[in-house]
Amino acid sequence: MNIPIKNHEEIKKIRIAGNIASNVLHMIKKHVVSGITTAELDNICHKYITKKEKAIPACLGYYGFPKSICISINETVCHGIPNEYTKLKNGDIVNIDVTIIKKKYYADTSKMFIVGNCQDHALQLCQVAKQSLYITFPKIKPGLPLNIIGKTIQNYIKNTPFSIVKEYCGHGIGKNFHEQPHILHYNNFDTSIVLKPGMIFTIEPIINAGTNKVFCMHDNWTIRTKDNNLSAQYEHTILVTHNGCEILTKRKNEKIQKIYVNM
Repeated sequence: MNIPIKNHEEIKKIRIAGNIASNVLHMIKKHVVSGITTAELDNICHKYITKKEKAIPACLGYYGFPKSICISINETVCHGIPNEYTKLKNGDIVNIDVTIIKKKYYADTSKMFIVGNCQDHALQLCQVAKQSLYITFPKIKPGLPLNIIGKTIQNYIKNTPFSIVKEYCGHGIGKNFHEQPHILHYNNFDTSIVLKPGMIFTIEPIINAGTNKVFCMHDNWTIRTKDNNLSAQYEHTILVTHNGCEILTKRKNEKIQKIYVNM
């Protein structure tokens, strides 16, 4: 398997793209309120990305995707298409997924937003989804098998009432939106791929409140839970360093380290 190892200059460019992507999620928070349409949120993000950051929204036009960001609400698992008729309402949980191109390099990140006051089980789901991502960071270091990521997530989720969606995975990222390797969010017992300094990839576990079964809507993009239960996802772009990892899309005020020394 040809897994790209990024050099110093490439890492610098992806770090810049990652900072822009994280800024988008920080910026949009104040706009995620009851009554706003998903199309309005998309438009705000598009203007910020293109005008303020002088960057390119990678989702726009990607295999025909019609909008600049993905917005997935409640039982929508991922790839939700912003539109003019869907308004956020009190109690919604919302994933906003942003991928940026800057100087020909990509970075990808997403997080959950809570609209107003939502039920305790929805808050718990979002917290568990976030934690399932965060607990992988202290595990990442050169020399370990790649499947340490999925193994760590699976061991955590099995002690919760929730389930891991297996159809979608993280991915290498750099000059291309999607590169090798695939980052599974469950243990596939494959130890043949070893983490090396300079690898950059996303970790983006999707956690469901009910069964992990999902289906694709007729628009050929929107993925929803089969049992109509809630779904939540968090995502960061990660660099494997010589002694741990760096979170290239860490947001302002996010309560995690940017650099993990795990040796």
